[in-house]
Amino acid sequence: MHLLQIPPNFPLPVSRIPTIEGFLAPKAPFLFPTSTQLATTRGHEWFARLSNAQPRQGLRSIITRATPARAGASVVSADMAKKDVLKALSQIIDPDFGTDIVSCGFVKDLTFDETLKEVSFRLELTTPACPIKDMFEQKANEVVAALPWVKKVNVKMSAQPAKPVFAGELPKGLQSISNIIAVSSCKGGVGKSTIAVNLAYTLAGMGARVGIFDADVYGPSLPTMVSPENRLLEMNPETRTILPAEYLGVKLVSFGFTGQGRAIMRGPMVSGVINQLLTTAEWGELDYLIIDMPPGTGDIQLTLCQVAPLTAAVIVTTPQKLAFIDVAKGVRMFSKLKVPCVAVVENMCYFDADGKRYYPFGKGSGTQVVQQFGIPHLFDLPIRSTLSASGDSGTPEVVADPQGDVAKIFQDLGVCVVQQCAKIRQQVSTAVSYDKSIKAIRVKVPDSDDEFLLHPATVRRNDRSAQSVGLNNLDPNGRPSK
Repeated sequence: MHLLQIPPNFPLPVSRIPTIEGFLAPKAPFLFPTSTQLATTRGHEWFARLSNAQPRQGLRSIITRATPARAGASVVSADMAKKDVLKALSQIIDPDFGTDIVSCGFVKDLTFDETLKEVSFRLELTTPACPIKDMFEQKANEVVAALPWVKKVNVKMSAQPAKPVFAGELPKGLQSISNIIAVSSCKGGVGKSTIAVNLAYTLAGMGARVGIFDADVYGPSLPTMVSPENRLLEMNPETRTILPAEYLGVKLVSFGFTGQGRAIMRGPMVSGVINQLLTTAEWGELDYLIIDMPPGTGDIQLTLCQVAPLTAAVIVTTPQKLAFIDVAKGVRMFSKLKVPCVAVVENMCYFDADGKRYYPFGKGSGTQVVQQFGIPHLFDLPIRSTLSASGDSGTPEVVADPQGDVAKIFQDLGVCVVQQCAKIRQQVSTAVSYDKSIKAIRVKVPDSDDEFLLHPATVRRNDRSAQSVGLNNLDPNGRPSK
């Protein structure tokens, strides 16, 4: 079966994007922490060891390249100054995108005061929850201050999260949400709500604007796990939209806040209720909306996946084999819907006593999910009475004990979610582009240096969408023929 047919005279060279040379400085490169380092070491502890950091072969990190100082540069024009600053900043490599921060478009509002020899600029990141934003700021100060003519550097940090690709086609309530994360297992009683709530408050603690949507109409958990001052959803009489409840800066929507308890209704009615609660709520501008998915893979789950443009999913399981069987169904559902699963959380995994670690429910369910479906990250949560008690008390564990071991695991999970969402957004925005010079569409293969070219006429001929009906009679240049 031939899906794509290339015109016979159209050249299709398969090119390889050249690798960036010079990532390693001649002497001692500056290394920022990778995802693995952030998942195993607290940020401030790693930062304290920066002075002793040594380059490792194949280490994926931010590396600065040595730049020779400009000799005799006491008098510098404004244009030359900006070029020098951008060249210095291009030494800083983002560890997730693998590109320097100038090429990523992070550098904004660059100005130069010739009288004071003062450089000012803003680093605009893709999320306020960036786990290495402080290190970006410090290194930007260092590389610019190293220029011989610079006396003062002013760096401001900001974030401009990416909007959904098709924001204009989404319901109004979802148009200003940058990332929608589904927390799912397709198995009841494994701790989805606990993971969803603590992940949400972890992201909020990292500086992000966060909301939680409790999609379980039959058994809503959110009213028990958090304690908002106003426990009833209100409707704006003018706009006929729902005003979410709020607790510690996180916006909350749940059927449990409607004052009707648990729902007793058939499936189609439930799908309509969920659709209304999700799309008519005034979420405002959010960096992350966490959806606590109900168990199963039926109408409700499909409705959520079709209405909300899910960025990624976090899978929750327990060590038992029975949990794995149901979780596998959920992973396959997300795969069919083209939703990437970025992490697996194995809940109730172990407990420590008498200096030993015990696994009362066995081992291997989480590892099996990771290996069988290629999900890159696995997090093990211990059995802790405080984790259960905090959920019942209305105060999430990461809020009640932000320095505890459980909070550290959720911090690592939060870092993983932030970085994986940024990668997904970057792949979406850069995977396909149009090259005007050769009048062809460039398609870059994710996680690879390979790319290939497509003739616009090929795409049009194979596009069977309603908008292209009647436009498939094309001339050799891809334009509709008369």
